[in-house]
Amino acid sequence: MTNLVLEHKQCLIAGDGELPVMMAKSAMQNGFEIVCISLSGDNFCELKKYCSKVVSYGPGQVDSIKKFLVEEGIKQLTFLGKVSKTMLVKRPRFEKGAIELLKQMKKLNDDAIMLKIIEQMEQIGITILDQTIFIKNLMVQKGVLTKTAPTDAQNQDIDYGFKIAKQMGGLDIGQSVVMKDRMIMAIEAIEGTDRCIKRGCKLARKKNAIVVKVSKPAQDKRFDIPAVGLRTIKTMKRYGANVLALESSETIIVNQEKMVDYANKHNIVIVAL
Repeated sequence: MTNLVLEHKQCLIAGDGELPVMMAKSAMQNGFEIVCISLSGDNFCELKKYCSKVVSYGPGQVDSIKKFLVEEGIKQLTFLGKVSKTMLVKRPRFEKGAIELLKQMKKLNDDAIMLKIIEQMEQIGITILDQTIFIKNLMVQKGVLTKTAPTDAQNQDIDYGFKIAKQMGGLDIGQSVVMKDRMIMAIEAIEGTDRCIKRGCKLARKKNAIVVKVSKPAQDKRFDIPAVGLRTIKTMKRYGANVLALESSETIIVNQEKMVDYANKHNIVIVAL
């Protein structure tokens, strides 16, 4: 996207969480108009504060979404927020276009799904933007974020977990692992980071688990950039993980100040490598 000129009117396809709201707010404050396709109900009202229009569709309503984009004259689009792939096993309502796309696909890993969706968008003249264009200030910088740094033993787990997470990312399985005593407790799969933490911490007997989250080795910045926030740290506290290791300059951190304050209060270490 070298020398990309941003259109005044942008579209946001929003999943769960605060991140889509923060992007919409930043874009509006910088003079852009945002129309939003909401795939989740949890942030719908907040998005309305910063978007000129918010419409709600399900992930399987491909035909309706494409029609809306054409009617709105959208040329550039950003995907942000979690959309759980578990929808594929819950048999939601799929429109004809979505069914045809699924039939064409040999595998349903995250990259394959997103690249197929991007291909569909490009066919109607829409460019998918780097997820960080409007929120570059949220990318975590290298260093220890909390008052307490990891111990030597914890650093051994972090180093090992980082290598394993990168390998899992290369296979497009997940981006997070839970470690304890140089053993892998859990690898993130279809369930997402929070449930991976819960599963791994239970196997670690809810004590001294370490969570490592990284980007994929060849991360496509148009989708699936790793992100963490206060909910991540609260999940760790609830299930007994006390270190969170992130990949610096490759991970979005939402509400960093609140997240770090909570971690400090509950003796959780956050470090960016």
